[in-house]
Amino acid sequence: MKKTINWAVVGTGGITNKFITGLFAAEGAKPLAVVSRSKASAESFADKYGVPKKYDSYDDMLGDSSVDVIYIGTPHSTHRELAIKAFKAKKSVLCEKPLCINAAELREMIDSARENKVFFMEAMWTRYVPPVRKVREWLAQDLIGEVKFVQANFGFNFQPRNPESRLLKAELGGGALLDAGVYPLSMASMVYGGRKPEHIGSVLQTGDTNVDEITSAVISYEKNKAASLSTSLCVSLQNDAWIYGSQGYIHIPNFVFAHSAEYIFYGRETYRFEGDFISNGYNYQAEEVMDCLREGRLESSVMTLDESLTIMETMDAIRKQWNFKYPME
Repeated sequence: MKKTINWAVVGTGGITNKFITGLFAAEGAKPLAVVSRSKASAESFADKYGVPKKYDSYDDMLGDSSVDVIYIGTPHSTHRELAIKAFKAKKSVLCEKPLCINAAELREMIDSARENKVFFMEAMWTRYVPPVRKVREWLAQDLIGEVKFVQANFGFNFQPRNPESRLLKAELGGGALLDAGVYPLSMASMVYGGRKPEHIGSVLQTGDTNVDEITSAVISYEKNKAASLSTSLCVSLQNDAWIYGSQGYIHIPNFVFAHSAEYIFYGRETYRFEGDFISNGYNYQAEEVMDCLREGRLESSVMTLDESLTIMETMDAIRKQWNFKYPME
């Protein structure tokens, strides 16, 4: 029996509802507390999921010695402040992606986590689901030979189009790149082992709320490796990932919510993997966090802080090419 880890979740929005649903399916996890600026919202969330403790004060929750780790599911414009407060209180943190607004903020967060010697990880939940874990095994075994090209898309037509929505609001760090583009960027980064890009070419189109609604990037890495990555808030894309090697390729249908993966040897055979998928998939990242905590590790080897920083730096570089800044920058 694994040691029980007590969780507090911060925020009561859609992503936190998904996370706590998965958390109940994670071995050894105890959803202990919920925090919201609204007492009514905290109480409603706690009643819905049977969470025993509810707080309308973040500082009060940080003072609760029974909380082992905090999940931050609020808008990413708030992540830096909340995470650094948690680190100073010696609390471990799993923080939703994107981790913050820009690389400068993330460097502060990483420095604080390391200074306070507490665990910190980006909640890139797709890295831990069984099909993507299997893809990493295939890549480690060189089943498709040397990887040369990655293509990944994640785009949807966001409706109803509410300009006050977090996705479309610049003051909350809205836009396609940060909210959705982080997924294909992270997929390419995973395939190429967290390498820093050598060259980035991009297209970024803003809409009437002054956030990017379509962003596409072509990225080159060392040793003649490349990726083509696209994201959108205003049109639906074929949200698959393809990894092309010298001897075959890997296809991950609907890769952000992957339930299967397949590899194809050129002209020979196809193998399809459909692993057991428990709950909604958010449980797997929680189990990674808890395994790290039980082993005394301060970060995950699957999603390192240095790699998260490289991905954030890449998003900064794309925005810089188009002089796209958020109001808080």
